[in-house]
Amino acid sequence: MSRQMKVLIAEDEPSVADLYKISLADRGHEVLVTSDGSECLETYAKTTVTSPNPEARKFDAIVLDYNLPVVNGLQVAKKILSMNPKERIVFASGYVVDTLTKSVSELGRIVELVQKPFEMEGFIDLLEDVAVTRELEELNVDVKRIKDMNPSPEQLRDLLHGLKKIQKGKAL
Repeated sequence: MSRQMKVLIAEDEPSVADLYKISLADRGHEVLVTSDGSECLETYAKTTVTSPNPEARKFDAIVLDYNLPVVNGLQVAKKILSMNPKERIVFASGYVVDTLTKSVSELGRIVELVQKPFEMEGFIDLLEDVAVTRELEELNVDVKRIKDMNPSPEQLRDLLHGLKKIQKGKAL
C-alpha cells in the first residue's frame, strides 16, 4: 500500500460520497467528505489555515463533483487554487470534455479528470499514483499555450485522450 493520504471530497450524492469514504478509508486514507461547494470551501479553509500542525493542513487531493450545489465544482477549484496554486484537483464528472474545456479556460491549468461512472478501485489507484501528478504538473506549464491556441472541441478530446493515457500509463 502507498503512504496514507488526506483527501477532501465534495460530492452531493450521499451514496457516492459514502462509497468514496469507505473505499478510501479501507485503504488507510484519511477522508473528509462535504456535500456541497460551500461546505467544501469552508472545510478546506478551516483545515488549511487554522490547524496548528503544518502537516495536518495539507491535502493530497481534492476530489470535486463538477455539478455541486450552492457553489459548483469549477468555482470551488478556482477558489482553492487561488489559496494554493499547487493543490491537486481531481474532477469526477460525467461531462469530461466540458469539464476539460472549462478547467483550461477558467482555471488556466489542466486538472485531473475521472469520468463517472467509474470503478472505485481504479479511482483510488489514480489518487495514489504520484507519478501521474508529476506528469500533469509538467503539462500545466504549457496551459497558457493551449489556451492561446484556442483549441476546437476535437482537439480538446484528443488532449483528454492523451491525459487518460498518462493516467493509465498505457495506451487505451
